[in-house]
Amino acid sequence: MKQITLNELVEVRSQSEVARLLGVSAPAITKAIKSGRTILVTEHEDGTLEAEELRPFPSTKKNQAA
Repeated sequence: MKQITLNELVEVRSQSEVARLLGVSAPAITKAIKSGRTILVTEHEDGTLEAEELRPFPSTKKNQAA
């Protein structure tokens, strides 16, 4: 098992290939990268990919009333 960020993976493989392997559209990959989301991709021994997003906890919302 190997973990890599989505940004790093797209530098090695094409966005369309990464999208296909993750089961999402290429525009979804582009949007995730451009928005600065922290997404870790795990490449399993059998070549399959699994992705998860790292987010702060607890999440804070903009304009949240006190």
